Amino acid sequence: MSLPYVLAPADYRRMPWKNGGGHTWQIAAEPPGADLASFAWRVSIAAVERDGPFSAFPGVERTLVLLAGRGMRLSGAGAPVELRAPFEPVTFAGDAAIDCALVDGPTRDFNLMVRRSRSSAQVIVVRDRGEPMPPASTYICYAASGACECVLAGFPPFELAPEHTLVVHTASAPGVMRVNPLSGGSIALVAAIEGNVA
Repeated sequence: MSLPYVLAPADYRRMPWKNGGGHTWQIAAEPPGADLASFAWRVSIAAVERDGPFSAFPGVERTLVLLAGRGMRLSGAGAPVELRAPFEPVTFAGDAAIDCALVDGPTRDFNLMVRRSRSSAQVIVVRDRGEPMPPASTYICYAASGACECVLAGFPPFELAPEHTLVVHTASAPGVMRVNPLSGGSIALVAAIEGNVA
């Protein structure tokens, strides 16, 4: 496993949506080089610029966090899902095609996708005060607003500028990570991922 490393926005990979209806910036995926049909997990930032269908991802659990914009309404399978409050994770099944209706103009969102047969995960929102993360095999910490600091045993603190990301595989950095906001308005989003990639 690689040592913890920091990614700048310029390092993110710009990709079209699976259905071609928009684009996303992929931050990280496992295994390395996996495509949209073979990832165990994937973290990205998506720009949603107009109403339309979301791609279907059979066997995948999705978590979205609104970063900018007035939000969206997702419908098509079960009860509609409202994504209106910034920095509040919303989780839903990616199996069925879902229609997206924007509330009032384009949005940007943080997107965690996890293949249920291979991994499980949650998104933790860190604001106001530092927090220890739950045990996980991988942490993806995204500085969503302002700067934050990630503390790992055996390493100097990692300070993340806004929109930068720290990727940590705990096989090479054992122990629980702590995330500290560095200003009053700092918000970090941490995907804590558990599972194998085989």
